[in-house]
Amino acid sequence: MSSNRARGQRAGLTRQAVLEAALALADREGLKALSMRRLGAELGVEAMTLYHHVASKDALLDGIVEQIFAEVVPPLFHGASWRADLRDYAHALHATLLAHPNVVPLVVSRPATTPRNLSFMENALASLRAAGFPLGRALDVLYAVSGFVLGHIATAPQGADDGRRAAADPLDGLDPEEFPLLAEAARTGHRHSGPDSRFAFALDAMLSGFDAARGPRS
Repeated sequence: MSSNRARGQRAGLTRQAVLEAALALADREGLKALSMRRLGAELGVEAMTLYHHVASKDALLDGIVEQIFAEVVPPLFHGASWRADLRDYAHALHATLLAHPNVVPLVVSRPATTPRNLSFMENALASLRAAGFPLGRALDVLYAVSGFVLGHIATAPQGADDGRRAAADPLDGLDPEEFPLLAEAARTGHRHSGPDSRFAFALDAMLSGFDAARGPRS
């Protein structure tokens, strides 16, 4: 065993500990603060020690995305109901991204292709295929739900807490003479629905549409 490897082991680190510390640092100070040197300082080791656990900065960033999905996945996709599984997954991903706003751009820009995340996708596809979805269409469904959640989060006003949004409504103050339908919608249903209920409405509409893509029922 090399001396470098021995030093890495003596530090008492694991890949999981490194990823958890990286996510915590990004949560606290943003992605720009995340460097191997800074992360090593957080963990009390030299930056080079981290390379025993993550091969590169790119591998570290992929691992942070993995951590986000790891918070979402464990209780999901048991196969009892494909519709309930997808709804639970979407709401869990939504809540997790809200809890980690600083890493949303990372999740949007990097495909989740670590072995751990691929195992999650494999299990989800098995559940959807058992529910009657052709395999290729099952993958489309999984990507569609994930993309819907990411888009909903990514387009929210910065600093806004979904469901308690303080940002001004873009439909406030519309001239009802010029925009009668928009003004009426803002005055009635739009204002009272809120982002949470719009999210749930759109998700349920997607799930209803997916039902048409399933194969013959047994």
